[in-house]
Amino acid sequence: MVTMESHAAGAPRGPRPAWLRAPAPAGENYRELKDLITRLGLHTVCESAACPNVGDCWNRRTATFMILGNVCTRRCGFCAVQKGAPLEVDFDEPRRVAQAVAAMGLRHAVITSVNRDDRSDGGAELFALTIGAIRQRIPACKVEVLVPDFQGSHDAMRIVMDAAPDVLNHNTETVPRLYRQVRLGARYERSLDMLAFAKQLRPSTPTKSGLMLGLGETPDEVEQVLRDLRDSNVDIITLGQYLRPSPKHLPIVRYIPPPEFDFYRKLGAQLGFSHVEAGPLVRSSYHADEAISCRTA
Repeated sequence: MVTMESHAAGAPRGPRPAWLRAPAPAGENYRELKDLITRLGLHTVCESAACPNVGDCWNRRTATFMILGNVCTRRCGFCAVQKGAPLEVDFDEPRRVAQAVAAMGLRHAVITSVNRDDRSDGGAELFALTIGAIRQRIPACKVEVLVPDFQGSHDAMRIVMDAAPDVLNHNTETVPRLYRQVRLGARYERSLDMLAFAKQLRPSTPTKSGLMLGLGETPDEVEQVLRDLRDSNVDIITLGQYLRPSPKHLPIVRYIPPPEFDFYRKLGAQLGFSHVEAGPLVRSSYHADEAISCRTA
């Protein structure tokens, strides 16, 4: 078992540490993208989930589109996305996402969604339609999808994988012991199974998962999750600091210092991940294009 001397450091007292401070969103590209997304009636996880990197990413002309509305059918304790009765499915949304991807000149588009447990396929059909719309309009653009667990439906995952995404991402989010607090309605074993099944369907397609740290997990638990993910043939892993969206959400148990993220980056490389993105402000779609470029280089 690995060891790490810095585990006790970084208790969340006082103001947020300097390594967790992101610049406020501003700049010409940021304003242009905000206007474009508003005009097309689209949603991004960047805004809906209050991502700290929205200014950085949008000024680099990257964004993660969120399809199937902006209301989630689950009530996870970490997530800022609105919860409640789901919206009607908008089958014109894939066309508008492709229009936005073309307008932004993207070479790597990331598509995610809210959970849609109200639908038998969990929204898989709209993922497939969005992949197809982007490919038809911008054939050279890579498409990464960050999917929910589809309540464990292999049929739903097959719909997505048959559309041939360039990357299949599904986040495990935390360690098994914390699932009931953090991922209400989800199961750790189900997430591992869905990742393994996606790889089974298309062995050449990179699979990816992500973890939030600072919710009370131990280094040994994180290591075991990384091992489980590799056993499920996951290729790419992201690790970042959990940030509390509001007082109603789960508290931060601990701030993870940068050296600890360096440790996990090295551990991930030792375990055989093709790319490990680890740092306080890392999120599952952060520098997504670089992760796939590194893998295929």
